[in-house]
Order: sequence, then structure tokens, then C-alpha cells
Amino acid sequence: MNNSAPSKDRIQIEVLHKIGEVLGSDSELEHSLHKILQLLEERLEMGLGTLTLPQGDSEVSIDIAHGLSPSEIERGRYKIGEGITGRVVKSGKPVIVPRISSEPLFLDRTGARADREKSQMSFICIPILLQLEVVGTLSVDTPYLDDARLEQNVRLLSIIATMIAQAVAARRTARRERANLLDENLRLQRELKERFHPSNVVGNSRAMQEVCDLIGKVAPSDATVLLRGESGTGKELIADAVHYASLRASKPFIKVHVAALPESLIESELFGHERGAFTGATEAKIGRFERAEGGSIFLDEIGELNPSIQVKLLRVIQTREIERLGGTELKKVDVRIIAATHVDLENAVAQGHFREDLFYRLNVVPINVPSLRECKDDLALFIERFAEQIAAQNGMAPCHFSDDALKIMKSYHWPGNMRQLRNVIEWVMIMKGSGEPVEKQDLPSDLLQAEPVKGDSAQVGNAQSVQTYATQIASILDVPLKEARNVFERDYLGAQLDRFDGNISKTADFIGMERSALHRKIKQLQLHSPNSNVSDNKNLKINKG
Repeated sequence: MNNSAPSKDRIQIEVLHKIGEVLGSDSELEHSLHKILQLLEERLEMGLGTLTLPQGDSEVSIDIAHGLSPSEIERGRYKIGEGITGRVVKSGKPVIVPRISSEPLFLDRTGARADREKSQMSFICIPILLQLEVVGTLSVDTPYLDDARLEQNVRLLSIIATMIAQAVAARRTARRERANLLDENLRLQRELKERFHPSNVVGNSRAMQEVCDLIGKVAPSDATVLLRGESGTGKELIADAVHYASLRASKPFIKVHVAALPESLIESELFGHERGAFTGATEAKIGRFERAEGGSIFLDEIGELNPSIQVKLLRVIQTREIERLGGTELKKVDVRIIAATHVDLENAVAQGHFREDLFYRLNVVPINVPSLRECKDDLALFIERFAEQIAAQNGMAPCHFSDDALKIMKSYHWPGNMRQLRNVIEWVMIMKGSGEPVEKQDLPSDLLQAEPVKGDSAQVGNAQSVQTYATQIASILDVPLKEARNVFERDYLGAQLDRFDGNISKTADFIGMERSALHRKIKQLQLHSPNSNVSDNKNLKINKG
């Protein structure tokens, strides 16, 4: 006896350690509980183990068992307070039956024990308690040796029941969190659908109605969409409307602002990379295309892509497969592509800056997003919508713009389009306060001091007039189209830069061009002298000759 007792204690400690490992693993709880019952039989001679996890208030049934057939498990049902198991659930206290054959409360509903076994076996049923609430029971059959050994087994099973209770609590918490996350996800999806539904793309002008009609036609398909228009016209809002009106609305919508990414990181961001692909790549990373699986990806400022990435993007569009940087495996992707640009891609193709085959792959369904200058009749409607949005975000009442204020705003050329309009409205509302009427004098000074826009000539401002160019046509009739285009661009950009005293930022905003693109165009057309200092804050010396 002296030699066997320490051995038994050691086995129990080993079993508790193993049970801790099982419950701490990533396995499903049901699989872990099966493993625990198996351990009890194999290491401690505790057979026919069962676990009940009551879900209601009226009945207890066996949820997990070891050594019982499906029919025996099905028969193991008890009302609360009925039999040994039902009584443990009701009282929250353990019950020990030293000899099963002599206990009338032991109902043996499962029928898994022969009569001869009942006289030799004990039955132990332990409550699984969670904050004094009975969340289940743990029961086993064990050979009867003596009362002391039974008490020792009860203590061990009570420890195991406590460990199981903690695992059940963790599962309940995880289920609750998953349910909350699912509810929140569904709520956010509903909000996104409502916020970016095509009906939120407002406008009664012909140009805006054409955009809305195209969204309604293209959204249900998987066709690639190319959004074209000046900076600030709301191309991203149109992309939102296309995605959230599509069959992919419940799937990811991943946005990539190409111009904002360093060239050295674009490939990794789009397609991902494997561990060790470059210095600092300490672990693998999935790219934006993989993150958009099943949904859509929005490639903003696609015209800024460098040639090497253009080749890889073309392959993705053609094959719907991506290859991570540093990897060799091709991965299939199911992604709808929506691209946007303010760049004249046909011109970029002609000049060799953009691949012609990629252009045609992207230009399946082009949507031309009009500038604000083309939608002046919708200006009051845009102002009202922006005022409502800004008011809701800042907890204030929307402002009403007077007729005089609207007249000034309609006469302005709006080089920054919708983005600039929204910023102006937000500035005015913050300066005026909640619900205050907006008069002409409340507008920003740059609107009040700007020259009124008259007709279509506003799009070129102080640049050389259409009539002047008409008189110069004869002088370029004998040169190729590319050279003629360069002549026009050189004169046009030179005039615009003169107009804004060489300020790159103001010129780019007015003509609807990114500053980086304008810098490249200036260098390409040699609009500055080699010694001039070109920057966004300094004047530019123009060289037109």
C-alpha cells in the first residue's frame, strides 16, 4: 500500500496537467471534453464517463460520453431532480453511490451496465459550477475499493469540474462576443449600404443623371469599372455606390490610394509578400487583393502606377491570379476591380507612360464623373446635402445659404470640385454656428474676390483663348499629333503657371491635376529653366521657347 499510494497520486497530478493542456489547446470544446473522458478511463479506471450541459430548466440529457453507444446516450434523459444526475443539477452538490446495485435512486436509464457489474462499481456525479450556477454535471463509474478512495476521487473530479467550468465560461464569453461582433458587422453593413446606396448620389443635372444610370446598370455585374474625372469630383463616392449596390456588398471593399504609396511598397501592398522577401520582411503578409477576396478592390489614381506594377496588374486582371512578392505559388482571387483616375489615359498611352493593353482591360465600363463646373444647376442640392452631413457629424443644425450667397458660389469656378465645396461649407458652418443663416459676407474671401465665371471659358481661365488657338491651327497642321499635343500642353500649362505666379499647388488644383503629375509634365515639356527652383511654395520661371 505504501508503494502504490504515491504512484496513484502522481498519476492524478499527471492527468490534471494533461487536462489543463487539452483545455488550453485550440481544439473545439466538445473534442476537448471527449479527450478528458478518455483520459479518465485510460489513466484512472473511471469508465462510462458522461457530461451534461443543460440548456433549459426542465430536462437534463447526456451531451458528451465515452464508452456509450448512440442509443444509450439518447436514453440518458432526466428531469431536474430525477435520479442521481437530476438531483445533482437541482442541488448543486456531488453525489456518491458506493455500490450502484444497492441504490434505488440510480435509474440506469442508459442500460449500459450489466447487473453483475453494478455490485462491484461505484458511481460519482459532480456538479459543474460557474459562479454558484450549475452549468452541467460530470459523472463516472469507478471500481469500489474503499470509502477513502471514493472521497479522493470526488476531490479529483471536483477539480476537473472546476477546470471544465472555466472552459465553459470562456466558450460562453466567446460565443457572446462572436454574436455581438456578428450583430455589429450586420449593423455596419446596413449602414454602409444605406450611406453609399446609389440613391445618395444626388443631382438632377443631365451629367449626374447619366452617372446614376450607369451605376444602376453596372453595379449588379462583375464588370471592371473605370471612373474618370478631375480631382475632388467624388470618384470614391461613386466607387462606394457601385460596390454597395452589387451582389458583393456583404464582402470586403478594399481601397488602395496608389499615389499615396511609395513605389517600393506598391507591389507588396497590392499582392502581399512572403517571409524574407526583402529586408525587414520578418513574416508573410497578405496583400490588398487577397484581403478583398469575394468583394471589390478600388484602385484610386491608377494612372500613377509605375510600368513594372502595370505589367503585374494586367496579369492579375487577365488570369485572376496573384503571386506574392518573394513567392512562387499562384493564388486565385475572386475580386471585382474598380479603378479611378484624373489622368488623360489615352494621352498617357500615346506618350508611353501607360500600357495600352492595361488601359483596355480597365476601360470596360467607363464612368465619367463630371466636375462641379458642369453641375452648377445642382449646386444648391449639393450644398444642402453637405450641410446636413456636417450638421449630423458635429451635433448642430444645418445652415441655410441665402440667395446672394448661392449666387456667389455659383459664379465661382471650384477648382477643387466637391472636396473644396464641402470644405467651404464646413468652414462656414463652424464660423457661423448651429443653424445660423449664411449671407454673402460670410463666405471665404477667396470666393468673394474671385472673378465671376462666364460660360465654358472658365475652364481655361486666363489661358490663351479658343479663338487664339484657332488662328494657330494652320501652323501645326503639318506636324504629327503627338507634337501638336505637346505644343498645346506647353502653351496651356505655361499660361496657367503664369496665371498663378508659378505656384504648383494652385495650378494643379485649378486644372484638376495631381501635383506630382504636374511636376512630371513640367519636366517633360521643359517648362522651367535648368537653374530654376521648382517647388510648391516658390514661383516657377517659365520657359516657353
